[in-house]
Amino acid sequence: MKTIILAGGKGKRLMSENHEMPKAMREVNNRPMIDYVIENTSFSDEIILVVGYKKETIIEHTKRKYTYVYQKDQLGTGHAALCAYSALNNYKGPILLTFGDMPLFTKATYQKMFEIHGKEHADCTILTATVDSDAPLPKYGRIVRDSHGDVIKVVEDKDCNDEEKMIRELNVGVMVCDSEKLFACLKEVGNSNKQHEYYLTEVPEIMKKNNYLVTTYQLFGSDEIYGANTIDELAFVEKVLKERA
Repeated sequence: MKTIILAGGKGKRLMSENHEMPKAMREVNNRPMIDYVIENTSFSDEIILVVGYKKETIIEHTKRKYTYVYQKDQLGTGHAALCAYSALNNYKGPILLTFGDMPLFTKATYQKMFEIHGKEHADCTILTATVDSDAPLPKYGRIVRDSHGDVIKVVEDKDCNDEEKMIRELNVGVMVCDSEKLFACLKEVGNSNKQHEYYLTEVPEIMKKNNYLVTTYQLFGSDEIYGANTIDELAFVEKVLKERA
């Protein structure tokens, strides 16, 4: 099993450019966020880091221990994941895709995803989260299911209609996929959305259209799902990590 960590972002809302460092290098509880992600995916056979803005900062910090792929242009998460294709050397097996700015996911959660993926003989396993009815909804994509409870697609928050906005099962971006099918589907991802970006979240829908098996691992009321996109969110992530210590 292998892991791809997307860590090429600038973190404009975190004002990381003012600190001359990529978003994933911002510190929480005295450690860069990416340290927690690497630590919790360290059970993988290989970790591939997709780097971009100030890439040398991450490469030097991690002491060149991992495989590094450069995303020159910030064209979305789907584009970032596709950049890793050349580093896989025809690898055939499960791949975990996660993010360098989401340090709250635990090793147990990542391992459970691989477990479910194997047990269900799935082609794509999505990590989802259901938020309590009295809690505010993060601006994450929504999981759209059919009448049988099967996932149809993921719709980004900015592209949701009024009905989809009411869905409380969220996509948190993390998934485990069959390597060959993942990259075949990534090549089909388009950018006909409000951001004109290539979304990783289009992969499950493309998988379904190709009659591949898509399943989920669902978290309930978990603080693991929160990333750091703003200064307030960075403070929240730090608070959670301090409480866990």
